[in-house]
Amino acid sequence: MTHVITLNAGSATVKFALFAAAPAGPLLRAGGVAEMLAEGGRLRVKAVGAPPEEVVVWRGGAGFHAEAIARALRWCAETHPGLRIGAAGHRVVHGGQHYAAPLLVDTAVLEALAALVPLAPLHQPHNLAGIRAVAAAFPEIPQVACFDTAFHRGHAFVNDAFALPRTLYAEGIRRYGFHGLSYEYIAGQLRALAPARAAGRVVVAHLGNGASMCALRDGRSVASSMGFTALDGLPMGTRCGQLDPGVLLYLLQHKGMTPGALADLLYKDSGLKGLSGLSGDMRELEAAGTPEAAEAIAYFIARLRQELGGLVALLDGLDALVFCGGIGEHAWRVREAALTGLGWLGIELDAAANRAQAPVISTPRSAVEVRVIPTDEEAMIARHTLAVLQRG
Repeated sequence: MTHVITLNAGSATVKFALFAAAPAGPLLRAGGVAEMLAEGGRLRVKAVGAPPEEVVVWRGGAGFHAEAIARALRWCAETHPGLRIGAAGHRVVHGGQHYAAPLLVDTAVLEALAALVPLAPLHQPHNLAGIRAVAAAFPEIPQVACFDTAFHRGHAFVNDAFALPRTLYAEGIRRYGFHGLSYEYIAGQLRALAPARAAGRVVVAHLGNGASMCALRDGRSVASSMGFTALDGLPMGTRCGQLDPGVLLYLLQHKGMTPGALADLLYKDSGLKGLSGLSGDMRELEAAGTPEAAEAIAYFIARLRQELGGLVALLDGLDALVFCGGIGEHAWRVREAALTGLGWLGIELDAAANRAQAPVISTPRSAVEVRVIPTDEEAMIARHTLAVLQRG
């Protein structure tokens, strides 16, 4: 049986999964996630139906992503003797203005994607490292790039443009939106769970170390909180989110910051980490008990509510709200604070269901249904990869 391996290299993690091609769709066989640690990395892996997960910790080295990918590939080969991998699918964060659907990777595509690294410096280099790592390990298999921006490419001009000269828009300076693979998966899940709601006006909040929100109408993206890069919109673990561009001019012109130092500030030292002075991890902030940690959480929630209001306005109302991602799926206190007092919007929170991590956290009386749906970008990548191969 042919297998597909998927790689999803984020800013601080590398997720992988092994799927068997089956008539009903890709069937998960194994998976894992490598997490970046201060002193190295930790790879947690598990085969479906096998004993509890295995954990491998390694120390030192600057190339976390390359090492994590190499260990994941080696684990697949060692635990599945005789494994035949027929293809690899990759999450690629930025597809630019030209790539609006998954496609086979060749040398020209790889070069074009490398040119987009400045637009996604935390992710794109690692996405491409995954493609190169698989090419070295399995040079004969086809590889498919699945873009986080593709799901958003049908936006209306007003939700796609910045108020800059039109020549810049034509050159590709526009709102791309991200987390598209996650939103596409959630749209499909919601269609299966609540088809009437899915056919209406929906906002999905993908909240994790990277965070964004997306407005859907009939399962299709209408607008996203993220823009030209993955810096825009909500504050994130280490990224700033929405920011007055005048601040950037001030830092460059009057504080003497170099572009490199500014990039490090915005991508690595801002967001929850910058506000709290402690960490970009919501779990650590909730446990910290410091005034700064509490203020960082409060800011995150305030921006979440503000983005929700803006997306609802674009949709002319709301039928369903979905939370996903690490924070969205597990941080019930964040959800409770974000949703309290939104009766005017038609949301009535079931506090007990929310604290119990139930799949539906709104009351039966709530005009807007609020759900928590775990996302699965790897399954979406596997589906796209098989579909591309079937098309030849």
